Order: sequence, then structure tokens, then C-alpha cells
Amino acid sequence: MTTRAQFLDRIRAEMGKTRGSFPSRVSERPARPVEAADIIRRQLAERWPDTLERFRTEFERVGGVFHRVATASDIPRAVGAIARERDARDLVAWHAAGIGADVEAGLVSEGLAVRAVSLGATDAERRELRAASATAALGLTGVDLAIAEMGTMVLRSGAGRPRSTSLLPPCHVAVFDPSVLVESLEQAGVFLEAWHAEGGDWGAMINFITGPSRTADIELTLTRGVHGPKEVHAVFVEGGLRG
Repeated sequence: MTTRAQFLDRIRAEMGKTRGSFPSRVSERPARPVEAADIIRRQLAERWPDTLERFRTEFERVGGVFHRVATASDIPRAVGAIARERDARDLVAWHAAGIGADVEAGLVSEGLAVRAVSLGATDAERRELRAASATAALGLTGVDLAIAEMGTMVLRSGAGRPRSTSLLPPCHVAVFDPSVLVESLEQAGVFLEAWHAEGGDWGAMINFITGPSRTADIELTLTRGVHGPKEVHAVFVEGGLRG
């Protein structure tokens, strides 16, 4: 019989055979996280193009599909193209406040049947939305952080931004701009601390999304889309979402 200690020793031995993608260490919690997050924002305002390129490289490495548009008005066209390539028509979307732009009319003009989330949804409406998300071909969300070193998108749940939108449809499309780019997981941790310090009426879930869902059985047969979307698309808006 394998003991717990032996089991963990085997895991450590296997992990030691492969060097990690980046060095890891324990980071100190910032004393003033809101101020620290603001400093990071100001620094990245000048060097976001390099950060974006790193994000794109890592995002595509984990199976994500990257798109770039000039302004928020170009989002519906990009989403419409994704939908047409998949012969898809049904789309569920976060509220405009969560996406950062009101794109519903543009999506409808692209031939999509859009179910947008309201901010003050009742329990019954939320149940209906989950059911719609389970059958919709596309889910459209915003992004709270885009972590360059991992190609990871961070999404907070809350009013108008249910987690089902990014988890249930087979194709997840996430929209973001330079303001949410960070270089590292360490910087992302500062923002997590800042969000906690600021408080607010947020949901109970923060999702870190690194590419499409992957599941492997005991024979290491890899399958996409078992526990989440088969495809994840990131639409970067160079001109910004919130002006």
C-alpha cells in the first residue's frame, strides 16, 4: 500500500524532471495594495505593447485564438466572424458594464440572437440564463485581468457577469483592452489584494482561464470541452473599451 508521504514524494520527483515555465517564489502581501495596483497600472500604460505580445504568445501556446481590433465598435464584426465560421447564431453575453462596451445592437446586426444579462436579474431570470447558456453556441464576456506570462484571463463573477457565460457555451469569446494587462502572476496577486481592500458587491467566484478546457483520462487521451469551452477567443481592443 502506498502511503501519503510516498505518494507526495513521487509527485515531487515527477515535477522535478521538468523545469517550470517561469521561476516561482512566495511574494509578500503589499501593505497598501490599492496604491500598489495603481503604480502597476501607470507603469504598464507605457509598456503595454510588449506585455500584450507576451500575452498573445502564451495565449496561443495554450490553444487560445487571439484577435485584435482598433475600437469597441469593431467588436461585433469580430464576434460575427467567429460565429459564422462555426455556423453559430445563439449568443449569451454579460451586461455591457461587465464587457466595457454596449455591443448588443451590433451583434444583432451581425445576425446573432443575443441573450444579454441584466444587472438586477431575479432568481428565476438567472435560472433561465443558465439554461440559455447551456444551449448557446457562444458566450461573450469582459476580462478583469490578462496575465501575460501565462496567457491567462481573470474573470470576476457578480451582477450582470455570471460565470455560466464563460463556462457553459462551447465557444467563449472574451473582450479586453490595455487597461487590464499585467505582466505576471505576482502583479495579478496585487490586484486581488486591491479588490479585497476596495470591497464591493462582487460574486463568490474568480476564474483564471488558461485556454480551452482539457481533460485526459488514465490513458492520457486528451479531450477538449468536457468541463468547459472547446474554444477560447480573446478580442483585444487597442483603442480601449471605457474611453
